[in-house]
Amino acid sequence: MSLPLPSPAILLHIGFAVSALLLGPFALTARKGSRWHRGGGYAWVTLMLGAALTSVFIRDYRLPNIAGYTPIHLVTLATFAGLGWGIWSIAHHRVQSHRRAMWATYISGCLVAGAFALLPQRYLGRLVWQQWLGLM
Repeated sequence: MSLPLPSPAILLHIGFAVSALLLGPFALTARKGSRWHRGGGYAWVTLMLGAALTSVFIRDYRLPNIAGYTPIHLVTLATFAGLGWGIWSIAHHRVQSHRRAMWATYISGCLVAGAFALLPQRYLGRLVWQQWLGLM
């Protein structure tokens, strides 16, 4: 069975999210203060903001929801908060706080949300596990 084509919001969200997932480790582990760290960090924050903003336009009325917003949308709020905390921290020279905020945002916004999105009953999970890999 073929799944319906994803909406433009989902396509944009996947593009931002996968790019942030791949760039994150480089930005987070680059030598602190280097051009790679700073440039990668700016790019990663931009990608994370894009992923968070596009997630606002993705709704699912089948799962427990409030106006189409499901529990995974709590990650959107955590992403905005984490990025804000990280940016504020580095602007105030609180390097440890910045590091913790950015790592926490990567783990929750990329790894946890990505794993949740790949559950077999969700659209992306069905697309990957059933349609692309034929495993289910």
